[in-house]
Amino acid sequence: MSAISQELLDEVALSRAEYEAIVDRLNREPNPLEIGLFGALWSEHCGYKHTKALLRTLPNTSDRLLVAPGAENAGVVDIGDGYAVAFKIESHNHPSAVEPYEGAATGVGGIVRDILAMGARPLALMNSLRFGLPDDERQRYLLNGVVSGISGYGNCIGVPNVGGEVVFDPSYAGNPLVNAMCVGIIEDAKIMSASADAPGDLLVLVGAKTGRDGIHGASGLASRTFQEQAEMRSAVQVGNPFLEKVLIEACLEAINLPGVVGMQDCGAAGITSAAVEMAERSELGLNIDVAKVPRRENEMSPYEVMLSESQERMLLAVKPGHEERLFELFEKWDLDAAIIGTFEAGNQVVVSDGAQQASSTPVVTLTDAPEYQFNSPKPAWLGELQSFDLTALPDLEITPNEALLKLLASPNIASKHTVWRQYDHQVQNNTVVSPGGDAALLRIQGTQRALAISTDGNGRLVYLNPRVGAAIAVAEACRNLSCVGAEPVALTDGLNFGNPETPDIQYQLQETVAGISEAAAAFDIPVVSGNASLYNESAGSAVQPTPIIGALGVLEDVGRHAKSAFRDEGDVVVVIGADSPWDDINGLAGSEALSVFHDEVAGNPALDLDLEIRVQQLCRSLIAKGLVNSAHDVSHGGVSDAVVESAIQGNIGATIMHDATIHDWVAALFGESQSRIVITCATPDAEVVLNAASKAGVPATRIGTVGGDRVRFADLIDLPLETVGDVWLNSFQTATSG
Repeated sequence: MSAISQELLDEVALSRAEYEAIVDRLNREPNPLEIGLFGALWSEHCGYKHTKALLRTLPNTSDRLLVAPGAENAGVVDIGDGYAVAFKIESHNHPSAVEPYEGAATGVGGIVRDILAMGARPLALMNSLRFGLPDDERQRYLLNGVVSGISGYGNCIGVPNVGGEVVFDPSYAGNPLVNAMCVGIIEDAKIMSASADAPGDLLVLVGAKTGRDGIHGASGLASRTFQEQAEMRSAVQVGNPFLEKVLIEACLEAINLPGVVGMQDCGAAGITSAAVEMAERSELGLNIDVAKVPRRENEMSPYEVMLSESQERMLLAVKPGHEERLFELFEKWDLDAAIIGTFEAGNQVVVSDGAQQASSTPVVTLTDAPEYQFNSPKPAWLGELQSFDLTALPDLEITPNEALLKLLASPNIASKHTVWRQYDHQVQNNTVVSPGGDAALLRIQGTQRALAISTDGNGRLVYLNPRVGAAIAVAEACRNLSCVGAEPVALTDGLNFGNPETPDIQYQLQETVAGISEAAAAFDIPVVSGNASLYNESAGSAVQPTPIIGALGVLEDVGRHAKSAFRDEGDVVVVIGADSPWDDINGLAGSEALSVFHDEVAGNPALDLDLEIRVQQLCRSLIAKGLVNSAHDVSHGGVSDAVVESAIQGNIGATIMHDATIHDWVAALFGESQSRIVITCATPDAEVVLNAASKAGVPATRIGTVGGDRVRFADLIDLPLETVGDVWLNSFQTATSG
């Protein structure tokens, strides 16, 4: 066995055991280039070593499913009328921690190209962001850089950013999370595959010239914790959104040319991952000549060319004899393009630098990363947190009025309109429901249909109960869709966790995936795509386990949708999913109120999936019948926050009264028990709504009326709408501006 240094193995994030496995499979020592290739392709980002076995357990079948999970760059579902939708979520956590602007910007660019590779026109973007507390200067720097990167890139490429989440917790202080989702539309079922058709097909690289940026991005940034890293800025790519916009249009035009049979994004691990994965899907070998790769830097080695993650590059598989028209097209768009290789019969990936061969490796050896399985026990500390006695919490020394205002000022609850307004969410003119509601809604031009999309995840709840918390993430993402009237049809997931080599993180991973699987199966919808981002740790401390769920819904009639804003004076306020507006003490488990008022993260979250599904079905049915004037799901801050947000958005007050006994006013007002939606309807429709709920087996009750210029909750809270509006609308900007 060679005395290869541990330093070199650490550089490419390969363990000693993995290196020995490579030697065994090759029956020889790998050369330096091959070590780099294996480091990239066996990285967590590309090889999914610690999650492959778990991800196979997720529901992956549906009558709508056109491209199975993992088969291509993104999942694809049929939405009718000859249209299909490709969508996926991915993370760019570590790059964003190192260079927040470029890390977030290139995260957007990468997920857009994943969707483009399916032959889809990018229709909309969403994001889900996590930072440490905003009273820290570095966290504000990260927040501002990430938001600027997202807006700077997304606005320039002409794809609307229609919402998402911004959440703060101390666990993310050293390792922010930046998850981006893209949705694209495919017409006439023209789905592209990231594969060639036959031996002799040409491998064409188009887009930006290749530089040294991003080398070791997949292996270095995605497969290590931060305390193990030295200076990693060279592993962060630099984006050019204007070039990406041109690349989108050129590629969408190119796929209609004869002879263009496959397309793949150059993302993590650059040409290495993109080309080798194309060969694997094609069941072919591949010859690549790095000397033919257009470069923007001199004297680049084969190692650097193959592992560069320079942005705005795509690979196309083209039948020989058809390349001339393709090159004419790219010249029209002023794009660099070159034939850099040929697909061959056999199973070897041969990399050459002109006449000199640099490596020759079997495809399956490169792509068959190790697969680690685990069955870790529940940690003892988790049981202690779950058994925390919520009834023993000390009484608050503030009034209910003061408590509501304090909660509304929390950066996790306060309006994020200062973020949304930096995004162009109306470009392409398809946006029906803009950021700030429960879900975004986008019309599908030429049809009556609309797409609803949302992202959701609650790290606190997953930390306290990984299985239930993950199921809640699915339920709430789908509930957001149901609140605009759309039926959930598919999910994508972004799994953000700490070091998977430790038992606690392994337990969180296995339970989280089980929870997602149970909830998706209950909703009878597939998880069609996703991403796993592991090693999210800093100074030995992991982020809260944070699965982000992206949900896609279909609304048959875009004219029949709901928004969260209260609409009409005199409307009746109804809560569906509960027989009282007042929550009980169990609703404080993992709640924002528990954190804000008591600085605790404790309790054991609960979810009744059967009830959740009935509640959402009822909500969609009522909206479809035109009986709902507004709908807003109950989440952070409980019923009181849901009502206040709807009142502020509609610029109209509300009075909430109910004769149910209040045992603990904090829990009653701010508890976050699941499966509840606050709706409003016209007075004559109230009995129809309640009767429909009864027939559906869903608890529901009238809890108040819309009107006036104040918000009132029993005899506990009475505040001017102007006061609560000022706090909710302005606190986030105050907290994040230093």
